[in-house]
Amino acid sequence: MTTLSSAPIGQAFGIDIGGSGMKAAIVDLATGGLVTDRYRIDTPQPATPEAMAEVVVELVGHHGWEGSVGCAFPAIVRNGTVGSAANIDESWLNVDADRIFSEAIGVGVHMINDADAAGLAEVRYGVAANFAGVAMMLTFGTGIGSGLFVNGLLVPNTELGHLELDGYDAETRAAASARKRDGLNWPQWAGRVEHYLRHVEALFSPDLFVVGGGASKSPHKWLDLISIDTEIVVASMANNAGIVGAALVAP
Repeated sequence: MTTLSSAPIGQAFGIDIGGSGMKAAIVDLATGGLVTDRYRIDTPQPATPEAMAEVVVELVGHHGWEGSVGCAFPAIVRNGTVGSAANIDESWLNVDADRIFSEAIGVGVHMINDADAAGLAEVRYGVAANFAGVAMMLTFGTGIGSGLFVNGLLVPNTELGHLELDGYDAETRAAASARKRDGLNWPQWAGRVEHYLRHVEALFSPDLFVVGGGASKSPHKWLDLISIDTEIVVASMANNAGIVGAALVAP
């Protein structure tokens, strides 16, 4: 499990890498607020390690940051090494991302799965702060990201968007992108999400679901249509969650 110091102080730098954009800011670790405006650069295509390292250098340089860096990344990350390539360029597989980015910037860098980073932000500063029990962060966007927390401690790299459900990779049916792709109205999509959440409930028996990602911007359109046993709350850190969570793990 991943744990954090009980009272982080000072400032840190976080980068949130997504399929379409890479954004960064300096974070106040006392409050979880951004000290600077977010600066965003389109994710290069193809998103190879070398091309993305160049963008990371530009993001850090834009803010004049000279300390270590935390980075949220859309893949399994084990001790800095990328362990999956479902939503990124395949050239990343088995690459030591910590080393690639550290060498490019000239300071220490630590990578974390993007949904895990968003969950860390919510557990430290957001709707799941001081929550005792099993909390599950789920982000509904292009895919489904997941972060599992037990009494505030992260169990990393759960990747529950890739659970098999009815013979399908779950995120291909229940991600926010599936609603648009398949021409579903909100009740139809909510039915898929409920089916997915019931499956996760059966496997993990969580005490709390925290929902984030693009779909969390319109909870009034679908959240009340979900009927499950576990309490569901909407993430509060919004588009800053990945940056803030990444900053928390900066070495």
